[in-house]
Amino acid sequence: MTNVTDNTAAGRFELIEQGQFAYADYRRSPGRLIIDYVFSPPPLRGAGTAGRLMRGVADAARAENAKITPLCGYAAAWLKRHPDTADLVA
Repeated sequence: MTNVTDNTAAGRFELIEQGQFAYADYRRSPGRLIIDYVFSPPPLRGAGTAGRLMRGVADAARAENAKITPLCGYAAAWLKRHPDTADLVA
């Protein structure tokens, strides 16, 4: 379980680690989360932060019975590397 939160006002999922924000910008359409951009601050890169963030996004999509449309290259690559999320990709 991750500590990813859905900041609906900002239109992004957020994960705070080491006092810094990683986030995934999104838009919603009926039954779909469109992931526009995933960002992890430089000090957190390579530590798995963005992966934990994406796991939280996938968990949220599954809980909402929504599909994910990854426009961001990182989000698309992460989803491909995790076959357990294949049913979420639209």
